[in-house]
Amino acid sequence: MLYWAEGSKLRNSVAFTNSDPDMLLFFVRFLREECDVADTRILLSVNCHLGNGLTVAEIESWWLDRLALPRSSLRKTMVNKPSKASLQRRNVLMYGTARVFVHSTELVQGIYGAIQEYCGIDHPRWLDCLPAAECAPRG
Repeated sequence: MLYWAEGSKLRNSVAFTNSDPDMLLFFVRFLREECDVADTRILLSVNCHLGNGLTVAEIESWWLDRLALPRSSLRKTMVNKPSKASLQRRNVLMYGTARVFVHSTELVQGIYGAIQEYCGIDHPRWLDCLPAAECAPRG
């Protein structure tokens, strides 16, 4: 259900982005324990701001430690430049956001199927659509 609400709606990848390390850890645990995904297949990217006393390496290490992922999982970190309008806001998200993803059509289709089964709904376009935008749930 967490993926249905917060996950990407891509056809070939499972991706979940959030700033809450506990929520991301819960999702990583779901991937490991319920979907039998090896850590070597779980990838991590970080999106952050600097100027909060932390380096990119420290922020990346913080996420890797929280999620118990190996450094080999890490992909390119995006560092955002603050706009003039946001210069007054500081340290809103000290460690930014992290995105956990696994490239697997079989996995994402299995999750879509499980959501349908648990909820008693029928969205065939989730399972056989081509454009990713059409996979997104609609009213």
